Amino acid sequence: MANSLVSVQIIPKTPNGEDVIPYVDRAIAIIEASGVNYQVNPLETTMEGELSTLLRVIEQMSEAMVEMGCASVMSQVKIVYNPTGISMDKLTEKYR
Repeated sequence: MANSLVSVQIIPKTPNGEDVIPYVDRAIAIIEASGVNYQVNPLETTMEGELSTLLRVIEQMSEAMVEMGCASVMSQVKIVYNPTGISMDKLTEKYR
């Protein structure tokens, strides 16, 4: 069972001030390739898994932005850690 939920909003400083959507699409592709459970929301993406794995995914996302030509990347991150287990479904079940 996953021990963490991590929500991330990545804000790349694009090379020429262009639209960030292709960059965000690349970041989401990295999450997809990682194999972790995730949910894309309008302002952030939430991932579910082991904390160390999720932090590595964020690192890979940042590195990809630089590879795409961004001078810098800001990420806003929220973390919920529970060593006995946590899931997106469990936190939202009362709203279904």
